[in-house]
Amino acid sequence: MRTNITSTRVRPGVPLSMAYSGIRQLAVIVCFLAAWPATSNAANLYIYLTPTGERVVTNRPVSLPGYVLEHSGLNARNAGQRLRDPQGLRGRAEIEQHIDTAASQYQLDANLIRAVIRQESNFQVNARSHKGAMGLMQLMPATAAQYRVRNITDPRENIHAGSAHLKYLLQRYRDLDLALAAYNAGETAVARYQGIPPYPETQAYVESVKRWYRGYQ
Repeated sequence: MRTNITSTRVRPGVPLSMAYSGIRQLAVIVCFLAAWPATSNAANLYIYLTPTGERVVTNRPVSLPGYVLEHSGLNARNAGQRLRDPQGLRGRAEIEQHIDTAASQYQLDANLIRAVIRQESNFQVNARSHKGAMGLMQLMPATAAQYRVRNITDPRENIHAGSAHLKYLLQRYRDLDLALAAYNAGETAVARYQGIPPYPETQAYVESVKRWYRGYQ
């Protein structure tokens, strides 16, 4: 059964299914569960961050480029709470403190770090991509090991390692666009194409981070 949902509010009784980007029977709903029945207690919901920064709730795992799993095993009530306040004020304040500390230590603009985090994870501490990148700055396990990260989802460790890597890339390329492209696609890809790789995801990533960066300034 295919159901098109045009509102961000999910009405009680509406099945968790819709057509999305031409992919048949992908069970995705635009996120907001405030009106979902409180009696629905099955812990089978997932929350994903989309490449556009929006959140979607699904009742099955999704493997799409750029989709980052934030939470799984949620019932409707818990999913609604996560959507309304993903981190909580205390968590965001802690993140901001680590951003400022890392900016000072690695001589980076705090707003640049903030923009990368916004694009990579939307400030979700436990975000995980389908490729295995994790945490606020979406570190791959190899990158985390390179910077001796013990707990990849720890906000401080993740931000400091991600900032150190970003600083290294900026020093290597002396160009923000190339540094961001390498952060997203890897240094090998940048070297292969001698510039920003012709990957739609990477090209969109570079422009999006710069857009967030301008917005934070």
